[in-house]
Formats: sequence, structure tokens, C-alpha cells
Amino acid sequence: MTALFHDIIFGPVHSRRLGLSLGVNLLPTESKLCSFDCIYCECGWNAEHPGVRRFNARDEVRRQLETALRRMVADGTPPDVITFAGNGEPTLHPEFEAIIGDTLALRDALCPAAKVSVLSNATQLHRDDVRRALLRVDNNILKLDSAFDKTARLMNNPQNPAYTVRGVVEQMKRFEGQMILQTMFLRGEYRGEPVDNTTEAEVAAWLRLVDEIRPRRVMVYSLDRDTPCPTLEKVPREELQAIAARVEALGIPCSVA
Repeated sequence: MTALFHDIIFGPVHSRRLGLSLGVNLLPTESKLCSFDCIYCECGWNAEHPGVRRFNARDEVRRQLETALRRMVADGTPPDVITFAGNGEPTLHPEFEAIIGDTLALRDALCPAAKVSVLSNATQLHRDDVRRALLRVDNNILKLDSAFDKTARLMNNPQNPAYTVRGVVEQMKRFEGQMILQTMFLRGEYRGEPVDNTTEAEVAAWLRLVDEIRPRRVMVYSLDRDTPCPTLEKVPREELQAIAARVEALGIPCSVA
């Protein structure tokens, strides 16, 4: 069953990829706000959660984050990572850059060993403020699920009709390697149409883009939580490891989660 995050600060949770993670949700706590509508999103479909589309206030985010960090440090369990995720796309927040600045200042003051991570679908990379903010965090984890527009549209349902994979790739290249690329691999069907980004044609084309972008690291993963589309299949770890080996053959580290 898919579910929303009903708090601004959530967790900590043990992340498969990041360790003990304290989550930050900049999106509405009772609805979903995203520039994608992914068929595998753990928060469910956008239309299922219309609600009030209000971003969480910068001052309230800072106040609640400071309270949570002070409590964790006092308990002797500081987070390994502060992760921006939540009910949609965090970089849509109009004060995203300022909030990242607040977070880095709190991290440096209270738990300097913690990393700051952002999970993003990469749709806002054309904004200078978003790019600047992402370049300041420890882990800017940017999504690219397919080299083909048709597959990306099936898997991610971008809300902007002008979305193209090539457009995202060109924005990613501007990071000059200072980014982490993340890809969800799955197969199944959606609305009667097959969806599978694990075929040789898909993986080979994706690898060419990985080589073009040259991120400092790649993360590949498959389904781990409930999805709004019930006809999707998790890709076995052995297949993910085989894909990861092909990434590492390009000289780029690749982790499997």
C-alpha cells in the first residue's frame, strides 16, 4: 500500500543506500506535489493526493530540522545522512537553495560528520538556483530511468509535455561529473503496455548516456516498496549486479541497492 509522509521531518530510517537517514519533506504533508507521476512511486499517484498544494515554510523546516538533529545528537545517534525526499520533487520548492544553505549550516554546527543528500528527478536542473544548491550538497542523486523517451514517459509520466531524455542529459553534463546518477530497473506492464528497461537495447543505450554524463557514481536499484501500478516486477539482484559491472567497466563506480 502506497503512503504519504505526513511530517516535515521523518525518520530516522535505515536506508538501503545511505545508512541512518533523517528525512526532510519540503512538499505538502497531506498531498503529493511532483513533476513526475512515476508508476513505481511509493507515495502513490499524484491524482490520489490532490489536497492543499502548499510547500512547507523555510523557517519551519529549519526549526524542525534543528530540533530533530539536537535530539539525535543528545541521544548519541546522529544521522549518517540528512536526506531531502518526501511527497514529490524537493527541488520544486521556491526556496530550495536557501533551505539547503540552512541545512548545511545546521549540519556543520551540530553533526559535521553527517552527509546531506537530495533525491531528485532532475526536472529542475535548468534552474540556476537548483543547480547551485545541488552542487553544494554531499550527494546529489539525480534520476535517469531510460535512454528512450517512450520508456521514460511510461515509467515516469513527466508532467511537462516538453520533457525529453536528451534535455535532461544535457543538463546533467553541466555538472561535469559532480553528481550521482540513479536508475530504477523494473519490468511489467502499465495500462496494457509492456514496460521493461532491462532489455539489451535499453541497457546498452542507457550505458551510452552514462558514459556521456560521466557521473562520479551510479546507483541502480529495483522495487522495494508498494507501487501504485500493481503489474510491475522486481528485477533480481543478480541482474542488477550484471548491469553494475558494465557501468564499472566504463570506469565509473556503481552500487546495487
